[in-house]
Amino acid sequence: MRAIAVFPGKPNSIHLAELPKPSVHEIPNGRGVLVQVLRVGVDGTDKEINAAEYGQAPPGYDYLVIGHECLGRVLEVGLNVTEFVPGDYVVPTVRRPGGSFYDQIGQYDMTSEDIYYERGINLRHGYLTELFVDDPEYLVKIPKGLKDVAVLLEPASIIEKGIIQAHEAQRRFKVWRPKKAAVLGAGTVGLLAALSLKMKGFDVTSFGKESRPSRNLDLLEELGVRYISTNDLSIREAAKRFGPFDLMFEATGYSPVVFEAMECLGKNGVLVLASVTGGDREHSVPADKINLDFVLGNKLVVGTVNANREYFEAGVYDFARAELEFPGWLPKLLTHPVTGLENYQEMMQTLTTERGAIKVFVNVAYDS
Repeated sequence: MRAIAVFPGKPNSIHLAELPKPSVHEIPNGRGVLVQVLRVGVDGTDKEINAAEYGQAPPGYDYLVIGHECLGRVLEVGLNVTEFVPGDYVVPTVRRPGGSFYDQIGQYDMTSEDIYYERGINLRHGYLTELFVDDPEYLVKIPKGLKDVAVLLEPASIIEKGIIQAHEAQRRFKVWRPKKAAVLGAGTVGLLAALSLKMKGFDVTSFGKESRPSRNLDLLEELGVRYISTNDLSIREAAKRFGPFDLMFEATGYSPVVFEAMECLGKNGVLVLASVTGGDREHSVPADKINLDFVLGNKLVVGTVNANREYFEAGVYDFARAELEFPGWLPKLLTHPVTGLENYQEMMQTLTTERGAIKVFVNVAYDS
């Protein structure tokens, strides 16, 4: 069985590997679900793993199968599986449990352990292959009407987690009724965050450096989202005009903007951080002012990375609503298809060099 893999720690080692065909019997207690992979999205994480920035192979292997954004179709189920039948469409989650208390109660995305297990990222093979087998706990059923856009669900789940966690934290106020939101960044995650916040009734302002003509800006306009180029107006100036922002979602990958956002967050507001930034960038900030404003303004910062099934299911709900309110919008994010696992070099080249790509994805198999 073919798979796209890398040798962790070796830059640009992407290659076509051979894996043994999985079986439902690999999962104990008759709980196996065999899934045919139909489509896999790729992103900066896959590019960084191929660049040997991080990632570890599963025990017993010297390579790691990449790919963590997947849509598949159930082929076979074990004797004790009641949640799925052959033909169902599913999206698998990414994180798998470790040994901490949080892992054991289903909150494996909130593990307190240093070692973590993520399919296609760390210590577990991913989904850029023909078949995989898993427990129903880690599979989310997809309505047939969403199967063409469900490959976007994994990045959407991270957004859902951030927004839901913000509301959970604000239960401290007994009543929290946020109205205005800002999204920092107009890439794939920024577009999906704008959609999710729009579905939740926010007045949304999106920030980025892009200027027209731009496919991304056209998509924001279709949602009725206000867009501001930071080349024309700073976040601080925009907050005075269109804020105060009750919820700010950062998805830029540029850490200094976080501290500017902290200065612009409204009282009782939440700043959600979604960027995973590496390196050792330094930045001067008005530390006393930020500290004072957060203390006196009851402000909060939360981070969001990967997600458990609760947040995947929340994404399904928002996607369904979006298809009703903005029909045809989600498919426009799927801009750069690659056909077949054998074209892994084209996949990586597109992901690395195509500046206009919103979502690069591989059609592993076609739905029959």
